[in-house]
Amino acid sequence: MSSSDARRRASSVPDTDTDSEPAVALKKEVGLFSACAIIVGNIIGSGIFVSPKGVLENASSVGLALIVWILVGVITGISALCYAELGVTIPKSGGDYSYVKDIFGGLAGFLRLWTAVLVIYPTNQAVIALTFANYALQPLFPSCFPPERALGVLAAACLLLLTWINCFSVRWATRVQDVFTTGKLLALCLIIIMGIVQICKGHYYWLEPEHAFHPFQPYDMGRIALAFLQGSFAYSGWNFLNYVTEELINPYRNLPRAIFISIPLVTFVYVSVNIAYVTAMSPQELLASNAVAVTFGEKLIGMMSWIMPISVALSTFGGVNGSLFTSSRLFFTGAREGHLPSLLAMIHVNRCSVSSLFLSLKCISTLLMLCTSDIYTLINYFVFIKYLFYGLTVAGRIVLRIKEPDIHRPIKVSLVWPVIFLIFWAFLLIFSLYSEPVACGIGLAIMLSGVPVYLFGVYWENKPKSFSSFIAKLTHLGQKLCMLVYPAEDRNGNEDKEEAE
Repeated sequence: MSSSDARRRASSVPDTDTDSEPAVALKKEVGLFSACAIIVGNIIGSGIFVSPKGVLENASSVGLALIVWILVGVITGISALCYAELGVTIPKSGGDYSYVKDIFGGLAGFLRLWTAVLVIYPTNQAVIALTFANYALQPLFPSCFPPERALGVLAAACLLLLTWINCFSVRWATRVQDVFTTGKLLALCLIIIMGIVQICKGHYYWLEPEHAFHPFQPYDMGRIALAFLQGSFAYSGWNFLNYVTEELINPYRNLPRAIFISIPLVTFVYVSVNIAYVTAMSPQELLASNAVAVTFGEKLIGMMSWIMPISVALSTFGGVNGSLFTSSRLFFTGAREGHLPSLLAMIHVNRCSVSSLFLSLKCISTLLMLCTSDIYTLINYFVFIKYLFYGLTVAGRIVLRIKEPDIHRPIKVSLVWPVIFLIFWAFLLIFSLYSEPVACGIGLAIMLSGVPVYLFGVYWENKPKSFSSFIAKLTHLGQKLCMLVYPAEDRNGNEDKEEAE
């Protein structure tokens, strides 16, 4: 279904705006620093404190593990550049959903949105919130695990607070992201500095080539591929800035600049932190630890080791906020294109922020996830699907070059880079199918369950008048209760293009 059809359907719903009133639109309030904070804040979450163990375990040696961290950073940078070209060529919020929909059609875009709405984002936010709660409570329970009820209550409080902030103000949400991104980088800098001190003291046994590449178990290609998967999980979030393109000040300049600053910074931090870990711990000690940063702190700073769990808590708190901020823009765009209820395509008449109704519903779905003890299994189901759409999006960039070679491209990246990414992507995809056929099959089944929903809710336009009238009245009531209006079309797009030229 075309976006023009969706807009025609949306326009039939009553609106509270009038021609005599000032236009209401999403504000361009995300500058370069905030853009970098969104990328860094979404990438650096719980992953850097969890994945080092998985990467090392599957890489089978310290040296190869460090190479994996570097290569995954390079691949992430390549994929981010491909997304940057798409981001300024198709300057819509919604990220890969918008690109897949525009290039491959409405069904493909809807399936991307369906999987995100159903489990990916609620589960992701629940996991990060639980990680925040676990580490925040760690200093209070130094000799045992925190009670499950306390974890759930604190995780829920975190979600409710950050949902309220995102409902209230875009500016407040970006300020929270800025502060906690800065805080988490300072915490990671502490780890890096302690690692440098350790190296200066001569504690670099596991960094010497003859020891770094000595395997503690036989090398195996399947395990090495799994190490790349673990590393890729830690870099998740690199594409989130593309979800808020319409709120980015001068996206034609700031989008690529934010990528060039953020991805190398994250790669440097990740590699440096992993180097620091092995200056204080042997591979065996690292693999035996369930909280690497905490073990690292206990070995080096003793009584001050409480700094490490607090640092992880700060990191994950910012991660929850970043996920709420960016994913809300994805669903806003989906609703605007007619793939979700039209109420979610509206913004608050005074605050000019996305619908608090949507954020509230997403908060409720995430809170429900907190009641599920086995949410990690749900994540495994969708890792395959997430990377499937990453590859489809990058492939769409090549398709767009062929279908519309003359379209205006403020950024033009060589076709070599998407080919390199797709080779890496195919390697991960094939290994996932081979190693986890059941999980991948379930993920595909859940994704394909969105097909009948698309056919009924989107593709079938000539619904009974009584049904359409009921939906229109319900939408109008929601507008009045939540003070929502459709945003005006972006009037700054031409100015951005002129500045880019």
